[in-house]
Amino acid sequence: MLPSILDNDFYKFTMQHCVIKLFPKARARYKFINRGKHVFPPGFGTALREAVNELKGLQLTREEKEYLAVTCSYLDPTYLDFLQGYRYDPAEVHIAQQEGELEVYVEGYWYRTILWEVPLMSLICELYYQLNQLERVPDEEVVRINKEKIEKYKALQITIADFGTRRRHSYAVHRLVVQTLKEFGKGCFIGTSNVHLAMRNGIKPIGTHAHEWFMYHGAKYGFKMANMLGLEHWVQVYRGDLGIALSDTYTSEVFFEQFDKKFTKLFDGVRHDSGDPLLFAERTMQHYQKMGIDPLSKTIIFSDGLDYEKVARIATFCSGRIGISFGVGTNFTNDVGLQPLNIVVKMYEAYPEDATDWTPVVKLSDVSGKYTGDEQMIALAKAMLGIV
Repeated sequence: MLPSILDNDFYKFTMQHCVIKLFPKARARYKFINRGKHVFPPGFGTALREAVNELKGLQLTREEKEYLAVTCSYLDPTYLDFLQGYRYDPAEVHIAQQEGELEVYVEGYWYRTILWEVPLMSLICELYYQLNQLERVPDEEVVRINKEKIEKYKALQITIADFGTRRRHSYAVHRLVVQTLKEFGKGCFIGTSNVHLAMRNGIKPIGTHAHEWFMYHGAKYGFKMANMLGLEHWVQVYRGDLGIALSDTYTSEVFFEQFDKKFTKLFDGVRHDSGDPLLFAERTMQHYQKMGIDPLSKTIIFSDGLDYEKVARIATFCSGRIGISFGVGTNFTNDVGLQPLNIVVKMYEAYPEDATDWTPVVKLSDVSGKYTGDEQMIALAKAMLGIV
């Protein structure tokens, strides 16, 4: 069901590139979290196992390698050679089903297992609709819905990208959505996080890093150093490219305390992924002003559960005050008349190369209900970082 090894989010490859260079012996564990308490039909685990096993046949083609070399010149040739030889190893993925409950775990070297999250979520979503025999709206309706959306976004005079790979209805819908956004969104639609679809449609692959980058740094260096060293290592590898910093792994308040003048000047902007977007925008503008930087020279990428009403509210609030752009996920790729799945796959333990055992990792977003990780480690992180 996946057409290419590049049918994945761009930030998975940019992070994998960094991990290979900086943490080649680190190991990681991920697990599936069923936030929506969805009930999986009989045989789902077996079907997922078969789909995962099929991924071992995917490999980077010469055409795809040439595309990455030209489009993403900051990726080392040695990394592209590695990716050409990379194969998914299904033995890294444990799958079990107990009645309607699904259990999925991934374990292995971080540089390898980092690519599993997005394909696993995509497969789980697509199989869920297939095995439950849930019918979506016809292709013509998918086109109409997304044409209408992008034209409304266009009227706001903003830029927007597709971030919808993980919880899409299916690859077929995702492909149709990106084609529609490209056709009708000129001047507004700027790209997609999906590298395969970016290549096929001649548009920009978009992304930098995810929470797991900072979560691993917390395990290796401690919570107080995680943001600063995570950013420092990113700069070490990319030297100013891919300059959007993710702000909410350990709350944005802690992030801005550590986002010093060097990083504030060097990074092109920040990404908002949890909490009140208007409060975040105000805090971000105040931070830039405090550092003597014109907020209009920087950009906030908003990516947290966006729909038109939320985007319009943010655009009105930020207009003429700071640069903005938007990444819309499920609302683009899974608006087909069915309930989207509320699922995630998260790193939950890391084993740094100089460690003696596995260390639980945590994410403390700007919404306490979205904290992930071991409860004791969450409490420790909050105590260390002074989070109430």
